[in-house]
Amino acid sequence: MSTTFQVMTPAQGKKINWYEAYILVNHWKSDLGFYREDITFLQQLIEKYLIWITKKENLERVADIRKKGHELAVAAEKLHKKISDHLALIVDVLEERKYVSSEEFLDRHGEMEKDLTAFVMDFRNKRKEVFKVTEYVIDSEELQNVLDS
Repeated sequence: MSTTFQVMTPAQGKKINWYEAYILVNHWKSDLGFYREDITFLQQLIEKYLIWITKKENLERVADIRKKGHELAVAAEKLHKKISDHLALIVDVLEERKYVSSEEFLDRHGEMEKDLTAFVMDFRNKRKEVFKVTEYVIDSEELQNVLDS
């Protein structure tokens, strides 16, 4: 494996440090793993207290956040696949099994970064919504007694 393989980027005048790219994308993958676990936790939390909901209005609110949670989980799975493929490409370049132009790599890398940023923003917004709805439902259903027991 070549330890000095770098590609000059003519457009930006930067070198791609493939090892740094590998480490960064590995961090992305790890962070996404955390988000996926958090999504699963939120989905389980909703399911656990769903049986105690009696008001139709609250059932509709919870159904909406369940749907959004599912959509978020699907988005996380798709992003995980894209990040894994991106990481595999970097490994292939490092092990000199593939060549990718610096321009093509930077385009892909930039898109991946945008996708991850958009996912994180969406995740945060939906997570806040889950907590708001959960708090509202607990208060309106008077579920605090159930939670305390």
